[in-house]
Amino acid sequence: MDELLAERLKPGVYQWRTPATPGAVGDEGWTERAEQAGWRGFHLDGRRARDKGSFLRLCAEVFDFPDWFGGNWDALQDCLGDLSWATAPNGYMVLYESWADLAEADQRSFRTALDVFAGAVEAWRDTPTPMTVLLSSVGVEAAGVPRLA
Repeated sequence: MDELLAERLKPGVYQWRTPATPGAVGDEGWTERAEQAGWRGFHLDGRRARDKGSFLRLCAEVFDFPDWFGGNWDALQDCLGDLSWATAPNGYMVLYESWADLAEADQRSFRTALDVFAGAVEAWRDTPTPMTVLLSSVGVEAAGVPRLA
């Protein structure tokens, strides 16, 4: 994660083995580290999203989408490509924990979500505020998603 924040690693969608923190869910310090580096952090708790509808509602809440968000994949792509209401000096960092819940319950929606995230990362890549999406991985692998060392 530090390599991303220091812009020594290309923004992307990565699997990230979340450091173990006693008594914490995931790495509680990741948002503070991101914010100190000028990145805006978003935390998606995948335990709340086991199908397309619940995933889209979770995204609308976490990213604080405007009222015009249509609650579909195209609207998600549009909102993630805009984020004018969620400014960030140096970039956007998304931590998606418990993503395996959606992957196991609705593989098609999970793959579509990854495609939307990849499109958003690409849209932001050559701007002053790139986006990176981290899939918190603890004993589970997402096929085709590179690991962050």
